[in-house]
Amino acid sequence: MSQENLKQIAETLINLTILEARELGRILKEDYGIKPAVQQAHLSYVPAYEEVEVQTEFDVILKSIGTGSKLAVVKLVKELTSLGLREAKELVDSAPAMVREQVSESEANELERQFQDIGVEIEIV
Repeated sequence: MSQENLKQIAETLINLTILEARELGRILKEDYGIKPAVQQAHLSYVPAYEEVEVQTEFDVILKSIGTGSKLAVVKLVKELTSLGLREAKELVDSAPAMVREQVSESEANELERQFQDIGVEIEIV
C-alpha cells in the first residue's frame, strides 16, 4: 500500500464522528473478529468542532403594512426611530425597508410584537 493511500486512510479515520467510530468498531468486531483495545473514544482523539457564532444583533425590516392602518404604522415608525413624520411616511411607503439596525434580540422581539399588534408584517434578520 502506498504512502498516499495510508495518509488517506489516516485522514478518514481522524475525521470520523463518534457515531461513525462506534459503527466502525462494531464492523471490525463482528465482521473481522478484531476487538478494539479501548471501548470508548477519548476526547483527545475527537476532532475539535468549530465554534459557532451566535447572532447577537438583529435588523428589523418592515416588509408590508399588511392589515395595519397606514397612519398607525407611520406613527409607530416615527416613535421608534429618530425620523420626522415625512421621513417615517416615506420609509413606510418604500417597504420593504429597514426600520432598526443592529438591535438586541429582546429589543427585536419587542419591536416585532409592537408591529404585529397593529397588523404589520416585519422580518428580523
